[in-house]
Amino acid sequence: MTQEPGSTALGERDHEPRRTTAEPGPDAHRTPRVGGRPVRGTEPGGARQDVWPGSPQPLGARYRSGPGGLPGTNFALWAGGAERVDLCLFDDAGRETRHPLTELTHEIWHGFLPGVHPGQRYGYRVHGRWDPWSGARWNPAKLLLDPYARAVDGDFALPPEVYGHVRDWPHQHLADTVRDERDSAPFVPKGVVVHDGAPAGPPGSPPDDDWRDDRRPKTPWADTVLYELHVRGFTMRHPDVPAHLRGTYAGLAHPAAIDHLSRLGVTAVELLPVHQFAHEDHLLRRGLRNYWGYNSIGYFAPHAAYAASGTRGQQVGEFKRMVRALHAAGIEVILDVVYNHTAEAGELGPMLSLRGIDNRGYYRLAGDPRRYADYTGCGNTLHVVQPQVLRLITDSLRYWVQEMGVDGFRFDLAAALARSMHDVDMLSPFLAVIAQDPVLRRVKLIAEPWDVGNGGYQVGAFPPLWTEWNDRYRDAVRDFWRGALPDVRDLGYRLSGSSDLYAWGGRRPYASVNFVTAHDGFTLRDLVTYHHKRNLANGEDNRDGTSDNRSWNCGAEGETTDPDVTALRRRQLRNLTTTLLLSTGVPMLVAGDEMGRTQSGNNNAYCQDNETGWVDWSLLDEPGWRALFDLTARLVRLRRDHPVLRRRAFFSGRPHGPDGLRDLAWFTPQGTEMTEPDWYAPGATLGMYLSGHDIPSRDERGQPVTDDSFLAVLHAGPEPAAFPLPGPPWATAYELVVDTARETQDDAPGTIHPAGTRATLPPRSLHLYRTLP
Repeated sequence: MTQEPGSTALGERDHEPRRTTAEPGPDAHRTPRVGGRPVRGTEPGGARQDVWPGSPQPLGARYRSGPGGLPGTNFALWAGGAERVDLCLFDDAGRETRHPLTELTHEIWHGFLPGVHPGQRYGYRVHGRWDPWSGARWNPAKLLLDPYARAVDGDFALPPEVYGHVRDWPHQHLADTVRDERDSAPFVPKGVVVHDGAPAGPPGSPPDDDWRDDRRPKTPWADTVLYELHVRGFTMRHPDVPAHLRGTYAGLAHPAAIDHLSRLGVTAVELLPVHQFAHEDHLLRRGLRNYWGYNSIGYFAPHAAYAASGTRGQQVGEFKRMVRALHAAGIEVILDVVYNHTAEAGELGPMLSLRGIDNRGYYRLAGDPRRYADYTGCGNTLHVVQPQVLRLITDSLRYWVQEMGVDGFRFDLAAALARSMHDVDMLSPFLAVIAQDPVLRRVKLIAEPWDVGNGGYQVGAFPPLWTEWNDRYRDAVRDFWRGALPDVRDLGYRLSGSSDLYAWGGRRPYASVNFVTAHDGFTLRDLVTYHHKRNLANGEDNRDGTSDNRSWNCGAEGETTDPDVTALRRRQLRNLTTTLLLSTGVPMLVAGDEMGRTQSGNNNAYCQDNETGWVDWSLLDEPGWRALFDLTARLVRLRRDHPVLRRRAFFSGRPHGPDGLRDLAWFTPQGTEMTEPDWYAPGATLGMYLSGHDIPSRDERGQPVTDDSFLAVLHAGPEPAAFPLPGPPWATAYELVVDTARETQDDAPGTIHPAGTRATLPPRSLHLYRTLP
């Protein structure tokens, strides 16, 4: 039998690998000495260098002045069960010098190296037992990324050497138990020591950490319009962004990119993951890459591939300058963060960082400690109940707020973070820590309120500080406009803020992040173009991605030249966009939807780092798609100008004055007020009256807020509808503001209809009226 180099061999008659531990070096079991004289590190071909005791705080690599004012870097790593930790420094030629960290304080290994300056690349080798049956997976042959590294240099490749076990062991069901002792250092990226306050660009510009010129927008939740975008994909095809900046933080900060956001009127960008991430092995084998980035491995480091200025720490300053530029335009920056799992996957995944530092300390293990509890569908789940894991997450969050300038976070699979030992617990340590943290409780917090484990669907259950992605809104609006709702009950709740989900515990309508599309699924254009997903380019035989799209192709599958189908599709886009921006709650748009971006039916473009996943800016040159952008921008302005469309409290539905007007009223297709039986009757037409006279808000001087009143009529039927416009006390006349049957809205304002007029709505259209007293 051929034995893998350096691995534990199976005997000819063995059925299981022998349970072996790491062969300790002469100092492996020596009790670390605290304080006192420095330790000298030396390796073959490396220089001798003093390691001073340093400090266990803060974690990570921090450049500072040491004893006697000598500059250097303090290194500190939590590695709870480790027997020894080597700090490994790399020169520009890739030569490694190892320095044992012999100081141990409260499970933190630390040391100060004078003369180590910003730009220095480093990693760790952690020694301990190899006993996968108990969850112990230490392997000093593997170079590990510092979890607190602020910058990362290099790409993750995944050759066999990067795995802690022998990946290609012939008995795959036992492969994870056989330790691979080949050196992984040549194949993994390194952490980079970062200079706090490095110059921010040209000479004379302020340091990156000088935020005195920055003004956070601090947009109230009720006034927020989210715009989900991908840093790389947003500018890769932008003709007015210089070619060398496209796909980077600097590209997003370019005036051409920011001008589009400003003209659209959005108040916050929600960036798909920008933490350093790795590409999965199965993608690399197919010649693909992880495009979305939901495979994090460095929670403090901006993803290096998105930097135009360099990867030896320059990416940090470039990210900060991007944040400043967006803030200057009045746009907040929200990060989509993935703290529920890491890129190390399950027991057959690579050893990149946490697994080799302390597998049992960082990950939730199953009843069989060889395996991982997987509430994420990605192979592992971080054990957030553990203090050191909770600290890693909260330290990371505070860092991005305080030092990188961001304004909030959207938590991927947030239910996994809210689990205590097993079940989702809204009193869990993670949620409790966030609620009392003086920094984090003041920023925007958005939960994706589910995971893939039992009891993981938690829409409406998060505590008052949080807002949530509301997939029930998405489903109801899609179903209504494709004619699949049995009645209009659910639609009524979703249009008015989802009080059935959020009207408890002091929560407000803006607890609901309303969306029709997101990065995950069809684009808005594909939603009305395809009934079936087309994901063959992902290399998984079209098995990936959901098959429950709630889409409608309007009578033809895929792109078509049929003018009737094309006209209907564009009308449906206007219907969906208008519904979203008129609904109470926080609307979320997706980059490119406002101008008809398509992924050609791919509803899971997570690995499509190409024109499929990038925004196509040429669409704005086509009059039809430009009209969709203009309508979207007009609706965002309308929302901004009218507080009745962005209420801070739920509707009561009761009369508030002697005239009998309600703050919210619903009307049947016959123009009469809805009764209880009407909500249960099949219907494709619904009128919604929003009173601007009964807004439960006051301005900064304490005066009541008043506004115009509006009537929205939504008609999803296949035939025209004649809707009688309600008379007094609701209004004496109505001014048409938006008519989705029109491709452009230039001639819609100013059209006056007396009360009682039977307004004709074409098939599948929406009218918005401003009421006249």
